[in-house]
Amino acid sequence: MGRKHPPMIGLDISSSSVKLVELEQTAGGEYILERFASESFEKGWITDGQIEKFDEVAEAVRKVVTKSGTRTKHVVMAMPQSAVITKKIMLPAGLREEELEVQVETEANQYIPFSLDEVSLDFCVIGPSATSVGDVEVLIAASRKNLVQDRQGLAEAAGLKPMVLDIESHASRLAMSRLVAALPNEGQDALVALFEIGADTTSLKVLRDDEMLYDRDQAFGGSQLTQLISRQYGFSFEEAEQKKLAGEMPEDYEASILVPFVDSLSQEIGRALQYFFTSTPHHKVHYVMLAGGTATLPGLKDRVTELTGFASMVVNPFEDMKLGSAVRESKLRREAPSYLTACGLAMRRFAK
Repeated sequence: MGRKHPPMIGLDISSSSVKLVELEQTAGGEYILERFASESFEKGWITDGQIEKFDEVAEAVRKVVTKSGTRTKHVVMAMPQSAVITKKIMLPAGLREEELEVQVETEANQYIPFSLDEVSLDFCVIGPSATSVGDVEVLIAASRKNLVQDRQGLAEAAGLKPMVLDIESHASRLAMSRLVAALPNEGQDALVALFEIGADTTSLKVLRDDEMLYDRDQAFGGSQLTQLISRQYGFSFEEAEQKKLAGEMPEDYEASILVPFVDSLSQEIGRALQYFFTSTPHHKVHYVMLAGGTATLPGLKDRVTELTGFASMVVNPFEDMKLGSAVRESKLRREAPSYLTACGLAMRRFAK
């Protein structure tokens, strides 16, 4: 009783896997990574954020909870950004909570192309408006109820109790805020290009201080490498993925598949940056940060630096965290970049 932050785990459900993170904090506010674990999905279980094989995904969630050894039942999850409509609006300052709710629902009707009965709607007051005196900036978020219930149902099927449903991009930005603060001059005014390389989609977010200046998804990701391996060596997709992760590849793999793939992925990253420069007033970034399991491919970081001319680094969301006794450091080093969203979700437990 009276605990400031009841324990909650972060659970990130993507198209290719489920990842779990549990964090603690010292009295001085330092994070401790207590547990992390993942369980892979087969191709097609989740497509474009839609859960196609509910029972199979629920079983994978149960497995990851068991594998992690956590006893915590409260969970923070997230919706994919594509499934959420967000809008910033201005409302008069000083409204009571009930008045805010009425105003938000009235405004939401203009921006949401569904009946409000069909959506789960929430909002938060960001703070005083920078442009309109006497107003506050309010962020509205809405998603179809059936999509929200699917996520809740997964947690409940695994014996967990969902407490917070976030948005994936907000969770990864929360985890990034720690890393940006560790940059020279605490990252102030630095333009950070964050590439999250997923299985099928890579998103570019350009961040400055607490603001997201740009956000764009592109259809390329780590599963393209798996498909190349599958075609070249006659493996099934699942077999190719397992061998890729385990590093059990034929001798000619590096020269015939890996190096050309790293080169083409680096070029895609370079093109995405060029698109950002041509569609905004900006013409450079200070850092390129690579997240996701594919970010650790040998040679990728150096090739991106070479092609773009910008300092490039692989994200470790657990940088400078203390490690709990259940954490295997060698496994963490290999897999950390793929846990950015899961780490941000686990950090919600400590958010003010």
